[in-house]
Amino acid sequence: MASKSSSGTATIPKPDNEAGDVSHEDMRRMFETMFLARSLDERMWLMNRAGRAPFVISCQGHEAAQVGIAFAMDPSKDWLVPYYRDLAFVLHFGVTPRDVMLSLLARAEEPSSGGRQMPGHYGSRKHHIVTSSSPVGTQYAQAPGVALASKMRGEDAVTATCIGEGGTAQGDFHEGLNWASIHNLAVLFVVQNNHYAISVPMEKEMAVEHVADRAVAYGMPGVTVDGSNVLEVYAAARIAVERGRRGEGPTLFEVVVDRLTPHSSDDDDRFYRSREEVDSYRERDPLSISLARIKELGAMSDEQEAEIRERVKQQVNDATDYAEAAPLPDASEAFKHVYAE
Repeated sequence: MASKSSSGTATIPKPDNEAGDVSHEDMRRMFETMFLARSLDERMWLMNRAGRAPFVISCQGHEAAQVGIAFAMDPSKDWLVPYYRDLAFVLHFGVTPRDVMLSLLARAEEPSSGGRQMPGHYGSRKHHIVTSSSPVGTQYAQAPGVALASKMRGEDAVTATCIGEGGTAQGDFHEGLNWASIHNLAVLFVVQNNHYAISVPMEKEMAVEHVADRAVAYGMPGVTVDGSNVLEVYAAARIAVERGRRGEGPTLFEVVVDRLTPHSSDDDDRFYRSREEVDSYRERDPLSISLARIKELGAMSDEQEAEIRERVKQQVNDATDYAEAAPLPDASEAFKHVYAE
């Protein structure tokens, strides 16, 4: 799907070449990050079903969208205000497989909160990841504040924040876009549109064809991109990121993806999606589509793919074993960093 721009006060040109300036090595890194996120996600899902983990909210089907945008950014100076599905995104910014598994099992050394947060609530000052808030949509109001701080310090940092299309019904979505546009802030407002707000289909959520169509009301460009090809996402995201870095303001960036799992491990999507519909999503699996394109460009051999798959398998096994053996938080520290001491 070609990138599409709304009729805002600025436009994002369509990339001339989806591969752009991506080296073959970076293409392989893109695939490895996607495959690592998928493999960790699948392992966590199995652990939940086996009664070994309390809760999982999956990124399966979102990996190419997240990795394509993440690779267009600079984790050494840019900021991420994530939402709960952003596993692939935070892996690129520096979160490790061990960190992910420690979070899943609420272990004491879990770096985001010491086991106090739910799984999927990432935060790391070191990695420029602003701690997630649990209420849906709050990150869209928080991200402009991060970007304003960068602007006041004279930095050329870009802040990205993500949400599902269902979350755009929250007031924070509108307030965040309005504030960022008024103050011309370098915010990349990402909407990972997977067609369902838990069980509510998109046609019952909004009357517009694309979430990005709403951008014109806030005086910023809106872009809709197919989220199944990591290189296509990267090419469009790079233009939007560089626009913000030049001081030209925010962008509403919609990536159309398919959610391959239920909304969460507590959801049963058989009540609102047919198995035929879900099976059809497998035909557009972003890992398969991105891998085929990367190989078509000559960036990866079968041998290199096998090496990546084996390396990821070892990382996931190591992270699982490490986290399961790690100690739980001490009960005496339950209120530490929660209430004033």
